[in-house]
Parts: sequence; structure tokens; C-alpha cells
Amino acid sequence: MSYFYREYHDGPDPLAPPYDVRSALDEMGDAILSGSTPLDALRDLLRRGLPGAPDRRGLDDLLRQVRRRRRELRENTRLDGTLERARALLDKAIGQERAELFPDPSDDARFRESALDALPSDTARAVQELADYDWRSAAARQTFEELRDLLRREVLDSQFRGMRDALANPDPAAMERVRQMMSDLNDMLDRDARGEHTQDDFDRFMQQYGDMFPENPRNLDELVDQLARRAAAAQRLLASLTPEQREELAGLINQTLEQAGLAEQMRRLGDALYARRPDLAWGAPERVSGEQPMDMGDAVTALQELADLGDLETALRQDYPGARLDDIDEAAIRRALGRSAVDDLEALRQVERELEAQGYLRRNRGKLELTPKAVRRLGETALRRVFASLDSGRRGDHDQRDAGTAGEPTGSTRSWRFGDEQPIDVVRTVVNGVRRGGGAPVSLSVDDFEVVETERRSAAAVCLLVDLSYSMALRGTWAAAKQTALALQALVASKFPQDAVQIIGFSNYARVLRPDELAGLEWDMVQGTNLHHALLIAGRHLDRHPDFEPVVLVVTDGEPTAHLMRNGVPRFEWPPSQETLTLTLAEVDKMTRRRATINVFMLAADDRLREFVDEVARRNGGRVFSASADRLGEYVVSDFLRARRTR
Repeated sequence: MSYFYREYHDGPDPLAPPYDVRSALDEMGDAILSGSTPLDALRDLLRRGLPGAPDRRGLDDLLRQVRRRRRELRENTRLDGTLERARALLDKAIGQERAELFPDPSDDARFRESALDALPSDTARAVQELADYDWRSAAARQTFEELRDLLRREVLDSQFRGMRDALANPDPAAMERVRQMMSDLNDMLDRDARGEHTQDDFDRFMQQYGDMFPENPRNLDELVDQLARRAAAAQRLLASLTPEQREELAGLINQTLEQAGLAEQMRRLGDALYARRPDLAWGAPERVSGEQPMDMGDAVTALQELADLGDLETALRQDYPGARLDDIDEAAIRRALGRSAVDDLEALRQVERELEAQGYLRRNRGKLELTPKAVRRLGETALRRVFASLDSGRRGDHDQRDAGTAGEPTGSTRSWRFGDEQPIDVVRTVVNGVRRGGGAPVSLSVDDFEVVETERRSAAAVCLLVDLSYSMALRGTWAAAKQTALALQALVASKFPQDAVQIIGFSNYARVLRPDELAGLEWDMVQGTNLHHALLIAGRHLDRHPDFEPVVLVVTDGEPTAHLMRNGVPRFEWPPSQETLTLTLAEVDKMTRRRATINVFMLAADDRLREFVDEVARRNGGRVFSASADRLGEYVVSDFLRARRTR
């Protein structure tokens, strides 16, 4: 037995590891944190291509190839080739007949010459008048028959792709088979319209006439689609010619169908195809500028491909409401760009499906949303980026992937109880299982588990106050603020799970933000920076945790310009009123009495803002940081860790 090996070309590598959708989510996260919706971020990702997969093309790459192919077709297609060939053959036949008549001095020869002189300039009418002409020249008769064979082949090929080769040699039996095929096809369409068609009917039809349909349709719907697209392309060919050319070619087509006995059957077929696919551009002209004339069948094929490429371009743009990758016709991609493009499209579809299947995205009433799992991932990614930018030698902070414990280990263990957060003592747990089993294969029960005892670690009540005003978006600091908030949330959840963290957003008023809400949050297009209200909410959070160490962090790009009145309505004034500043500083004093240090991170170098934060630092004893947007996360996280270490 012999074996042969060669490179695999029938699709993507079946042994390649699956694409890690987490990197795709991270790529989307940057856009989402900058203000894009999850749907827009996903569409942008699919257009650019998958990160970490350079061999996979995105929708924009496929779109560029489609547009390049359309341009090539338009620049190399000329539609009047059959008409030119018909004119040339007609002129040749007439010239051969005149050469035969010229030496003959008889009146009959002069009469025939006058009849040839009186032929209309229109090719279709000239051919019609010569249909019953008794040619004296055998060569002229043969040329005229060649003209009629050409028209018959081209007309049928324009409707049924591949028919030209089947009718290369004139054969009455072949034409009779074509007439019978069209009759059976129309009868099958009529039965389908009445609901009487079955797949067995189609299979019998293909067994008898399958050689006439090289695209090998699998059912009647596929056959109708193929025939309708070609018939529509034939109509577009006529619409793309000049009025004179259109009249000539239409006349030749009608004559050819009449002489072949196919006119009525072709009319029935055209009506049925139009009724089933009225959405096709049946009469829309196409602009082409080629120099080399094409036969009618080839021109129809080119126009059909141009129409397919136009539909494919629309689907690849994905810029219409409700657009999905499933809208892109895989067969059209294969015809236009080959098998590799199909594989690229499938890779993009797989990412879209896996993001939902793995629980990162969900659809709620037709709207694409991030799940809590995705928000946690974005926070972890933001935290890794922050740690990557920290100077580990100077700050001593490193990324830690394992969950934090509730305190320092004491060296003792105890039985596990429901709700314990202490780490499992693996060795003691397995030993307990071995002892209980008495030498049998180890199987663990709940009673076998033991946890490491720890000393209690001091907990912190963390308040992160984030400015949501419109100026944050104008200065380009909005994404950095959200990313910082998610990073701090991830840090507390992973390294300090005993801490109580609350994120508070403020613009004209303040509100508590959930992590999953924060990721997709947009800035508020309202006037006002109501730090007064934000400090009020933060104070309630600290009061609910009196035994926790208070940590208050403020991220803003402007001084307070609004406060909350007694009736609960925010009041905005610019420049800031004395009442706003007084009420805000009063809340700062309350924070000081709670022993809560307020650290402010300024994202603007405004003189009014600097004066205000300097006053906050003087009253509270906190620190002021003038951070750039790209280093905001580093400043906030490192300051939080410094505060936790000092305690």
C-alpha cells in the first residue's frame, strides 16, 4: 500500500487551535470605552480583521477586492460584440452574393442586386427580409446560416448559461430538445405556483436536462435564482446599449426566438422569473467602457457578475439597519473571490457567534449588550495594562491573577464551611480523602475539604468619583476615565475582595454606576459638574461601612459648577456661584471628619480647577495629581495601592 502527501488546500487548517475570542473582546473594549456601542465596536472589529490573525482578512479587505473586480469588469467589458459580429456576417453574405451576381448579365441578377441595395440599414430588419431570400451564392447562403446559428447560440446562451457549446453544431434534434426542455420547465414552474411541485419532479427534470445547467442547482429555488439573475442581466444588457443598438439587438433576438419556435416559451419563462424575483435590477443600465467587444452570452455573464458584485459590496459594507454577517452570500463570495475568502468570512462569523456563545455578548430586544463576564474581562485587561506601565522596581506592584485571601495565613487549617473565601489546603484535603477511602481510589466528599486559616485583614470602603460631563468627551479623556474605573474595580475584586467599592458618576447630578453599566456608558450632554451631589452619595457609602478604612478618589476636568438644592433639583451656574463652592467644600469638610482622605486627579490645567483642588487639599489633607489621560489609570491604581500599604 502506498501513501501520498500534499499540502492541504480545501479550507482552513483543521488542526489549527480555535481563535481566542478574548483578544477580539479586548479590541472591542477600546472602542466601547471610547463611547461606541457594542454593536458598532463589533462591526468595526470585523471590518478591520481579527487581532492576532494576520492571515485572516476583514470585511474591508474583502470589500476592496470586490470593488477592484468591479472596476476591472467595467473597464474590460463592451456589450455590442454580438451585434458587430452579426453586422459583419451580414455584410460578408451580401458581398458574396453580389460577387456571384456581378458577372451575370440577366435581368434576374439586376433585380436581385436592386433588392440587396434596398435592404434597410437596421441589421434586424435586413436579416428578416433576407430570411426568405433565395441565395444564388452557396458561400453567401452558408455565411447567412452561420449568422443565424450565431444568433441562435448567443440568444439561448444569454438565457441559459452554457447553451452555446451545446448548440455549436446545428442539429434539429438538439433544438427540439431545447424546446421540450423549456416546455417542461414552464410546466414545472406552473405546478409550483399551484403548490403541486415536489423535489422528485425536479430530480426527474435534472436527470433529463441536467447537462444544460452547468451550475448544478439542487432544487427549483436554486434553478429559479440562477435563471432569474441571468435573465435580469440580459435585460440590463439591452438597457445599457444606445437606443439604436438596443432596437437592432432586440429585433435580432425576437426573430431568432420566432424562427426557433421558442418565442412563446421564452415569454412564459420571463414572466415567471420576474414574478418570483422582482427585486433584481431588471432594466437598470450598467456603465462599461471596454475596448474589446464581447459576445452576447459573455456580456450577459459579465453583467450578471457585476450585479452580484454590487449586491456583495452592499452586504460587505454592513451599513444598513439590522446588518449581520449572515446577510453575506457565501456562494457569491466564492464566485467573486475564491475559496480563501469564504474561509475568511467564516472566521469572522465564528468570532461573532463565539462572543455570544461564550457569554461575552447578549442580545436584548434586538440590541447587542456586554454581559457582566465581558465587563470583568475589560476590567482585567485594563488592570493588566496599568500594571504593565508601572515601574515594578520603583513601585513594587505586579499583576496577580489569583484571587486575594481575606488575610495573612496563620499556618493552621480548619474544615471548609459554606461561604468561606479562604484558599483550599489541597494536601490536607486529599489526605482526608485517602484516609476515608481506606486505600480505595480517592474520591473527595464535602467533609474532606479544609481551608487555610487567616488573620483578619483591614478592609477599605472605596469611592471613585468620575466626571461624566461633556467636556470629558471634548478633551478626549472619557475613555481613560472609564478604563481607570474598570481597572480599579478589577483590582479590588481580585486582590482586595473584602473591600467595598462604589463608582459614582457625576455631571448635572450624581448616580451610582454598576460595572456592567459603566462599560457602555456615554457622557452626559448636559451642563454641570455636580461634585457636591457625588460627595453626598460617597458619604452615605462610607457611613454604611464605619469600620472600613475610607478611600475617596476624584477624577475630574473642571471645578464644581452645579449643586443639589433642597428639593432634589440640580442647579447649574457659570461661573461657579459661591453657593455651589460653599456647599461642595462643606461636603469636603464632612469627609475630613470621617477621616477620609480625598485625592483628586486633574485632567485639565485650568486655573479655576487648580484653585479649587488646592483648597480641597488644604482642608482635607489629600493629594492632587495632574495626570495625563494616558497615565490616569497608572496614577489612580498606584495611589490606591499606596494607601492600602500604609494601612
